[in-house]
Amino acid sequence: MKLSIIIVSWNTRDLLADCLDSVYENPPNGRFEIIIVDNASSDGSADMVRQRFPQARLIAKEENVGFAKGNNEAIPFCSGEYVLLLNPDTVVKPDALAALTHFMDTHPEAGAAGSRLLNPDGSLQTSCYPAPKLTRELWRLFHLDAVRPYGEYRMHKWSTDAAREVDVIKGASLIFRREVLEKVGFLDGAYFMYSEEVDLCLRVQRADWRLYWVPQSQVVHYEGQSTKQIATDMFLQLYLGKLMYFRKHYGRFSGILYKFILAAASLMRLLLTPLALLMRPAARQKNKSLARRYGRLLTALPTM
Repeated sequence: MKLSIIIVSWNTRDLLADCLDSVYENPPNGRFEIIIVDNASSDGSADMVRQRFPQARLIAKEENVGFAKGNNEAIPFCSGEYVLLLNPDTVVKPDALAALTHFMDTHPEAGAAGSRLLNPDGSLQTSCYPAPKLTRELWRLFHLDAVRPYGEYRMHKWSTDAAREVDVIKGASLIFRREVLEKVGFLDGAYFMYSEEVDLCLRVQRADWRLYWVPQSQVVHYEGQSTKQIATDMFLQLYLGKLMYFRKHYGRFSGILYKFILAAASLMRLLLTPLALLMRPAARQKNKSLARRYGRLLTALPTM
């Protein structure tokens, strides 16, 4: 078996069906299998898989265990040389999977690799990041990359003809060697959503494997289709995951400093909220919604 594909899904029935159709229409070179973990969806996702894709293995959960634990439940059932974590809100383009497996076959130093993610309109979506640091988080939260790139990569300037070594790969389409997962461990189940792939990428690098962005593998990502259903809760989970990451890898004091950075960024956002009144209605509403989330974050920080 060349490739095992894991898809963890929650209430994305139609998107999941499109994703599975795209995989079967654009298979990798060599034998492959698909394992779907349904996180107690209420939209009939599990029944859809049983009816339309009986060749896929379905693990139907009775509760939403999150992204990390969902993938971890499937990994032991994988028999492929490679394991691909694929989001249900993706559509793989022709040769996308073949490009990933070919890259791993021809680059034995690579422990993991990721696809070039595209927005539905075909524009480039951020799919990899520099290694997280407190200074990078400060830079990003205060939007200083517009002055000088530091918190993120300038991916729009990268060549799409050659792979590029990176620090962190987004979990929407992320392939690992099975032997790497056996050596460094699976995803940390303490993360419910967000930062779990960041944590795993760091552990892969610390074990002397390299990570690459493979632009020849193109995957359309309808970003956040599950999380937008509970947007405020997931916003808090985003920063809780980052906080857990800094505590785990850099110590308790690093976590305290990160809380101060988040508090400062939240206060700045709230202070600038009145400027939204000068914007067009759609932008005004978006900024007001974001301000409410930062307000929630500010009040939740003491207990995080």
